[in-house]
Amino acid sequence: MIKLTVNGRAHEADVEGEMPLLWVLRDVLDIKGPKFGCGIAQCGACTVLLDGAPVRSCSVPVAAIAGKKVTTVEGLEVNGHLHPVQQAWLDHEVPQCGYCQGGQMLTAVALLRHNPKPSDADIDAAMTNICRCGTYARIRTAVHAAAASSQSKRA
Repeated sequence: MIKLTVNGRAHEADVEGEMPLLWVLRDVLDIKGPKFGCGIAQCGACTVLLDGAPVRSCSVPVAAIAGKKVTTVEGLEVNGHLHPVQQAWLDHEVPQCGYCQGGQMLTAVALLRHNPKPSDADIDAAMTNICRCGTYARIRTAVHAAAASSQSKRA
């Protein structure tokens, strides 16, 4: 039995320790935000935050996350209020197909926690997730908007 905390809630999963976190989230806990893309930690569709850091959940064995907090895109919203990154994604109509966007948003959240005023170069370097629809310009615009929104809320 593996114990894990996802989106602030404690869970137990009766799975083998080497099972990838992605499949525990999707198939055992029914959390569908992280998506299967490549299975080799390249595309980022499966990105989650592990203690606040973006990781590709398709390549992380669930046994490796003992005692750590997992956040999926579903965990960004708090009490009916969207996270500034989620709101910026909507305001700037970032998604086309939307498949990669959960991972994109979580990567952006981690970036903004580390660097609240990123430059275009900072965003380009941090946002390594692949978007088959090519919405990179809108992603950059949304990250800047979320940064500005977060700054105004701190003031």
